Amino acid sequence: MIPCAMSVVKEKMDEMETFRDLLVKQVDSLQKFFDTCKDTFSTEKDGDAIGISGSESPNSDHKMKEQLAVAAAQAFDFRGEALTFKTTSAGVLIALQHCLDIISQREDLWRKKLEKEVEKRKKIEELYKGSELTKQRPKLTIMSGPDYEEGPHSQIGEEEFFDAVEAGLDKLDQEQLYLEKLRQNSVSEGQTKAETHRLTSEIERITMEQLQYAQSGVEDGVWTLFAEDGEMRMYKREEEIDGLAVDPLKAVHTVKGVTAREMCQHFYNPDVRFEWETTLEKMTVLERLSDAACVVLQVHKKVWPATQRDALFWSHLRKVPKDMCRDAHDAWIVCNNSTEHPNFPSNNGKFIRVGLTICLMCQTYLDSSEENGSPPTRDNLTCKITYCAVVNPGGWAPTSVLRAVYKREYPKFLKKFTQYVFEKCRDKPVCF
Repeated sequence: MIPCAMSVVKEKMDEMETFRDLLVKQVDSLQKFFDTCKDTFSTEKDGDAIGISGSESPNSDHKMKEQLAVAAAQAFDFRGEALTFKTTSAGVLIALQHCLDIISQREDLWRKKLEKEVEKRKKIEELYKGSELTKQRPKLTIMSGPDYEEGPHSQIGEEEFFDAVEAGLDKLDQEQLYLEKLRQNSVSEGQTKAETHRLTSEIERITMEQLQYAQSGVEDGVWTLFAEDGEMRMYKREEEIDGLAVDPLKAVHTVKGVTAREMCQHFYNPDVRFEWETTLEKMTVLERLSDAACVVLQVHKKVWPATQRDALFWSHLRKVPKDMCRDAHDAWIVCNNSTEHPNFPSNNGKFIRVGLTICLMCQTYLDSSEENGSPPTRDNLTCKITYCAVVNPGGWAPTSVLRAVYKREYPKFLKKFTQYVFEKCRDKPVCF
């Protein structure tokens, strides 16, 4: 680009040399014209003086006519020379402007090159400083407690974080044999408590609140559909608390061949939880308030790079009163809600405590009326499921990663759980 600009400038300089030669010739012509006019004017004055004295010469008259003719011819050329002079002057100005434009373009080019070089230098200096800091930074030693990889100052990008979580979840699906082995030694029963347990009123209140919440629809405009698979629909509301994504989720699903009681009993029963909950590493029943209420501590398997989580919650199973589900044959609900236990404080050790409020409400519908007083068969059963969940991860994690994970895992979980219950109950008597 620069050699081309130099050649253009040289070409314009040659043009200006040509224009200069033309201007010199035009100035010479004009000078000659004015000299002729001067000579003619002087001759006229001399002729006038001779005429006054009374002596006239035929030769002087003849010369006078010739000079006037030459002057007339020069007068005609003067107009042309004037036009040529104007054109040449304009050409010189245009050539000068072109040269200035080329110089300006070259200045812009060099300025941009300078800016690029300055930017490169800054990047190199930053890389150099970063490498020096890395050399000076002491190597981190992984100690017991929350993993250093997770936190607001984590050096892992969101995409790498999500890829690692996704790979870890895939690995969990392949550990069924290990979970079955753990199940035999993981569930331990606490002592049965009286009906006046400290959690009795809380369980009653929150269970009824969750029942009303589950019965409310998703047509109020605040829910967004984010997953759909056959009869299953999953909705969300995006919410954050202290920078953590705690999006409420609600799912509706329909399953043939099972009752509401069968579905809820399998969801509540700690003895079978390892059969369908693939993320558990260990589970302990801390207290049994009754046959339908207990306090559970469960540890979830670690998924790198996230810190390992545990959850402590009470779980309650009950039948929904008939006046609250008049259109269904029957309805059952399971409610899980985080609680505290003096012997197991939160965030003590290497686990981060998850906060949760979950309810599973199921309704049984009979597709056809009973015939000849015989009990309904599984072919006549339809179970309508409403699943609600609000989970607080307890510790920092990228919001986009959390939302990407639950969009993938919640549909898979609900589909897997309902299929598990169907397979467990298909060859057993119907239980209402």
